[in-house]
Amino acid sequence: MNLHPARIAEPKKAAAAAAAAAAAAAAKAAGAGEEPREGRVEDALSMPILLSERVRAAAEEAESFKLECGEVGKQAERLSQMLRNLARFATSRAPQLVYERPLRRVAAEVARSLERALGLARKCKRQNLIRRLVTITSVQDFRKVLSLLEASVGDMKWLLSVFETDAPGGGGIVLSLPPIASNDPILAWVWSYIASVYMGELQDRIEAANELGSLAKDNDRNKKIIVEEGGVPPLLRLLKEAAAPEAQIAAAVVLFYLANDQERVRVIVGDLGIPVIVKVLRDAPMQVQIHVARLVARMAEFDPIAQDDFARENAISPLVSMLSFETFMEDDMKVHAGKQSIHSIIQMNKGKFTLAKSNSHLPQSSSHSHSLSDGLNRLGGHRKERESETPEIKLELKCSCSKALWMLAKGNVANSRRITETKGLLCLAKLVEKERDTLQCNCLMTLMEITAAAELNSDLRRAAFKTSSPAAKAVVDQLLRIVREIDRLSLQIPAIRSIGSLARTFPARETRVIQPLVTLLSHRDEDVANEAAISLVKFACPDNYLHTTHSKAIVEFSAVPPLIKLLRDNERAQLNALILLCYLAIHAGDNEALERARVLIALEGVDRSITAQNLELRELISKAVYQIKMYYGDIHSHRMQSYLP
Repeated sequence: MNLHPARIAEPKKAAAAAAAAAAAAAAKAAGAGEEPREGRVEDALSMPILLSERVRAAAEEAESFKLECGEVGKQAERLSQMLRNLARFATSRAPQLVYERPLRRVAAEVARSLERALGLARKCKRQNLIRRLVTITSVQDFRKVLSLLEASVGDMKWLLSVFETDAPGGGGIVLSLPPIASNDPILAWVWSYIASVYMGELQDRIEAANELGSLAKDNDRNKKIIVEEGGVPPLLRLLKEAAAPEAQIAAAVVLFYLANDQERVRVIVGDLGIPVIVKVLRDAPMQVQIHVARLVARMAEFDPIAQDDFARENAISPLVSMLSFETFMEDDMKVHAGKQSIHSIIQMNKGKFTLAKSNSHLPQSSSHSHSLSDGLNRLGGHRKERESETPEIKLELKCSCSKALWMLAKGNVANSRRITETKGLLCLAKLVEKERDTLQCNCLMTLMEITAAAELNSDLRRAAFKTSSPAAKAVVDQLLRIVREIDRLSLQIPAIRSIGSLARTFPARETRVIQPLVTLLSHRDEDVANEAAISLVKFACPDNYLHTTHSKAIVEFSAVPPLIKLLRDNERAQLNALILLCYLAIHAGDNEALERARVLIALEGVDRSITAQNLELRELISKAVYQIKMYYGDIHSHRMQSYLP
C-alpha cells in the first residue's frame, strides 16, 4: 500500500454531526477511564479523521503562535492522510479478515492527541483582551502537543506497516515498537503476530502462530494478553483451514498453551472452538491429530463445560477409534489367519464394527456404536497415510488420545458412560496389558475414572460392569495383574482404587479380588497400604450387599494382623484401618482370628484424638467392641456401655 496523499470527500453535515457526537462520546469515555462501545471500524476511524480536519482548519485561522500552529496543522494533515489510507484498507476487506484491536486502540489514542491539539489551536484565534488575559498559551504547550502528535504519527506508521498486506513483501511480522506500546513491548509483538495470523500469507501465518506459541509458553501474562487482544478467533480459523498441516499444528500448539486456565478455556469455547477442534480431530492427518488430541485433554482438564461440550460434539468416538484401530485390526487378522489386507478387513467390518463377538453385550442400537463405526471408516480413508507413519508417531497419537479420554472421563459420569458404550473398555484393558510407560498409565487412569463413575452411578455399574461382560472381565483381569505383579506406585494405586470402586459388582464367589488387596496391607509404602485399606472398606461396609460374605473372606485371608499393625504404626492409614477393623468385627465377629489378634484390646486402646470430633466413628467402634464381647467375652458380667472418650 503506497501512502500517497489522497483526498476523500468531506462528509455531509449529518455524517459530520454523527462523527462529532462519536468523538465527544469517545473523549468522555476516555476521560472516565472507560472503553467506548465497539461499533463499525469505519466509525472508529471517522472520528479522528474529522478531528484532524478541524485541527488543520483551526491552525490556519490562528492569529497568534502562527509558526507553531503551522507545525500542528502539518502533523494533523499527515495524520489525516494516514487515517484515510487506513480507512480505505479496512473497508476493502471482509470484516472477519481485518484485525481491529490495534486499529481501534491507535485510533482512540490519535483522537485524544487531536483533541488536545484542537483545543490549543482554538486558543490562538483572535480574542478580546479579557479572554486573552485569562487564557495563557505558551511555547511549552505547543511542544507537548507536537510531541503527542508525533507519537500518533509513529503509531499510524507502525499500524500501516502491519496492515500493508498488498505491498511487496507486506503482511509479514513487524517487530518495530510503536510509541503506544513503548512501556509494554509484548503488546506490540502480540498485535503484529495476531495481525499476521489474520491477514498474512500462509507462511507468514505459520511463522506468526509459532511466535505466539513461544510467547504463550513463557508465562501466563503473555497468554492473558494474547487472549485479551483477540488472538483466539484467527487461531481457530487457521486450525480449521486444511491448507497445510504445519499451519494446523502451529495453531493447535498455541491454543494448547493458552488453555491452562478455566477463563481462557471458556474464551475458546465461547468462540465456537469446540466444533472446529472436533472436526479437525476427525479429519486431519495423524501428526495434526496428536496436537489436537492434546488440546482436547487440556481443555477438558481445566473446564467441566468443555468436557460436556466435547461430548455433545461426539469427540469421544474418534478418540476411541484412533486409540483402538491397530489393536483390533491385529486381533481380526489373527482370527481370519489369512493374507487379507487391512483394507479388506475394514471393508468386511464396515457398517457393523462394534467389537464383533468380544463386545456383543453392548446395545446394538446405540448411537455411539454407529458413530464408532463411522469413526473407523474415516480412519480407513487415511489407511495409506497411517501405514506410512513411524511407530513413534502412532504411539504418540495413542498417548494423546488416551490422555484426552482420561480428562473427558474425569469426574464425569455421562462421559464415562459414553466411553463404555463404545468398545472403549476392552480397548483400554488391551492397551494396559500390552503397552508400557505413558500409554499404559493413561489408559489405567482412564479406567480409574470410569470405575469411580460406576461407583457413583448404579445404572452405569450394571450396564458396563455386569459379570457376563467380556470387557468388564478383561478390565478386572488387568487390574488384578497390576496389583499382583507390578510394583510401581503410579500403576498400583489407580488399580487398587479401581478395584475398590467396583466392590459392589463382585459376586460372593469372586474372592480372587480380595486376597491381593489384603496382601498389600503389609506393603512397605504407606500410600499403597492406605489405598488397599480404603478399597477393602468398600467390600466390608454395609452399603455393599455382600458385606458379610466379603468381611469373612477378608478375615480368612489373614487381614487382621496387618490391620492391627497399621493401626499402631501407620499414621496415614490409621483411620481407614480402624474403620475396616470395626466392620470386620461387626460382620465377622465369630471368627477366632479376631480373638487371637486381640482386636478388642486394639479397639479399646484407640487414641482418643482420632474419635474426639467424629461421633459416627465412636458409635462404630462401640458396636464393634460389643460384637466381639458378645462372642468372646462374658456378656452377662458386662453391662453394655457406649464407647466414650
